[in-house]
Amino acid sequence: MVALLATTLLSACQSVIEQTYEPTVSPSSNPQIVDEVQKNDPRAQLGAREHPRIVASYGGEYKDAKTERLVARIAGALTAVSENPQQSYRITILNSPAINAFALPGGYLYVTRGLLALANDASEVAAVLSHEMAHVTANHGIERQQREEAEVIASRVVSEVLSSDLAGKQALARGKLRLAAFSRNQELQADVIGVRMLGEAGYDPYAAARFLDSMAAYSRFSAVDPEADQSLDFLSSHPNAPQRVDLARRHARAFGAEGTSGDRGRDYYLAGIDGLLYGDSPQEGYVRGQTFMHGQLGIRFDVPAGFQIDNKAEAVLATGPGDVAVRFDGIADTARKSLTDYIASGWVTGLQPETIRPISVNGLEAATARASADRWDFDVTVVRIDNRIYRFLTAVPKGSRALEPTANQLRTSFRKMTPAEAQSLKPLRIRVAVVKPGETIATLAARMMGTDRKLDLFRLINAMQVTSTIKPGDRVKIISE
Repeated sequence: MVALLATTLLSACQSVIEQTYEPTVSPSSNPQIVDEVQKNDPRAQLGAREHPRIVASYGGEYKDAKTERLVARIAGALTAVSENPQQSYRITILNSPAINAFALPGGYLYVTRGLLALANDASEVAAVLSHEMAHVTANHGIERQQREEAEVIASRVVSEVLSSDLAGKQALARGKLRLAAFSRNQELQADVIGVRMLGEAGYDPYAAARFLDSMAAYSRFSAVDPEADQSLDFLSSHPNAPQRVDLARRHARAFGAEGTSGDRGRDYYLAGIDGLLYGDSPQEGYVRGQTFMHGQLGIRFDVPAGFQIDNKAEAVLATGPGDVAVRFDGIADTARKSLTDYIASGWVTGLQPETIRPISVNGLEAATARASADRWDFDVTVVRIDNRIYRFLTAVPKGSRALEPTANQLRTSFRKMTPAEAQSLKPLRIRVAVVKPGETIATLAARMMGTDRKLDLFRLINAMQVTSTIKPGDRVKIISE
């Protein structure tokens, strides 16, 4: 930046500066990096304390240089017109398919890759970031400091009571991160400030209302999708009401009629998210129809027809007809005791000891047992592979005949993947396609992967209505490998 400024000054002042002048520009001995700027800011210390928990709850950071540059470009334009241009920001892209964004005190901003996948242009992401920046500059985080302290205590209890790190992280996340929740008045104030920032930064000021509509459409889509988890999504902590959309449009009119002012930044935005990871990450495995596969662990299994698989961070859950439920997870095998002794070691409530027996599952050492508690009967099956124990827990209403058939299908289908299977398993990504002559919404939607609601999801991620049309040369998003 210093070198660029020097070059600009030279070119603007050539007529008054001797041509022999040579600027002496060198790196600063005290560069103004974020750590330095925030060093003595007590608000930044609040954000720094909670940052690791937020990142852990949302699957870690999403690292992709192209996408990071895109988000930084958008945030940079907004910072210059913010209520406090001196405020520094740390922007983290979270490796989560959830659609969310939030802020912590001291300029910590977060946006999920799921939100970036839903947005269709830079102005929509700018609308979200300006809203969160407004929370920071309006000191909303300081106003809720007492609530933050209570959440710190609660999250510490979660981490101490639950023995599983993953379970602790997920329990914290399931609390919807009340640390990042604001009051309704604060949300409305952030809306107003955010729309002003949008317009002054040169973005389409109507993007805020437009993206609120897109997120509401996603919420409706997810509500009828049994595999979707909305507990970590934007609208769960940012109340979306028609009056908020109307308010955003009303404030946007100060910059002119819709479509007459501001830049949407669609082309460079789509270029920036082309190839963006979509849905499950490789670290959590993949759901493909009735099958769960984890390439890194090298395992797979099938659930019965009619079951829905929900791939959570702490476990794989599946539900089926007749209130049948399945939980699958894995733990480190440190004790190396026999699997029959492991089942009897006290972690199964209502265990029936006489039912414990060793078995073999596709050549793998395993054990199984039955348990009963309250209104439920359980099958417990554990399988050892190398230094891990994988656990199936199948639950049915007491007396149901579905227990043995369900548990048996899970057991018999569980196996190690071949190297070729693991290598061929690829994550889903956002791919940007240019519409060719003769292509229709239906033919493009047919190329979608990872969903049996191809047309609905295609329209959703491209913000298309039932009446929307396309033409050759248009660019659209498709989900594929």
